[in-house]
Amino acid sequence: MQIFNRTLTLPSREKSEKLRRFDAERLEAHLAVAQYGPFRLTDAIRPSFDLAIVPEEGWRFDRYVDPETGAGVPVAIAAVSREKLFDVFFALLDGVGATVDVVVESSHRQNGTRDSSTREGVDAPVVKSVFCDYEDLLMNDGCLGVAVLDAEQPLEIQFDEHKLLSVYGDDLSAAIATFRKFRIPRKPTMRFLNEAEHIHASRQSYSRAFDALKFDLGAE
Repeated sequence: MQIFNRTLTLPSREKSEKLRRFDAERLEAHLAVAQYGPFRLTDAIRPSFDLAIVPEEGWRFDRYVDPETGAGVPVAIAAVSREKLFDVFFALLDGVGATVDVVVESSHRQNGTRDSSTREGVDAPVVKSVFCDYEDLLMNDGCLGVAVLDAEQPLEIQFDEHKLLSVYGDDLSAAIATFRKFRIPRKPTMRFLNEAEHIHASRQSYSRAFDALKFDLGAE
């Protein structure tokens, strides 16, 4: 497992070998914890050592404000336990139209830039079929995020690198119905892992898988 988010203070050269080994063991032990109460994390993300935010399942309303135009868009954000995360994502995709635009992004590049590719005007069933083939990548790569935009109405569904599900649009009734169907509780004041220090994890093989995902989607 490779850490990409530099939120940890790793051992310095001045520390003794024993202390460096202790810190490395602490890190491995922390990364190995994948469940907090009933909530299960994917391999992509972990909270910080101090557990400033303890992972939990739930959703809340928010509002995205475009920094350039100042226009606001309602958004429903959800953290979903691993065992049903992919099913909820696909259920949300049922709310988009027959034709969609797809954006895939990855931060695997070592220079810190993001690789962002887009495919416009693709049939929604094709997108879902490709996503099925890359379930492991979508679930467990802490560098990967995808967005699906309805080509006919202002609706966007994001499955981001924190493995949060976000639905943007003026009408969020279908998303809310999906959350209720899967018994995801509404928690108006909940905080998500990306709102404090956290750890992203990935594998080098996922970088190659990302390139294959782009090819299969026809994203450029």
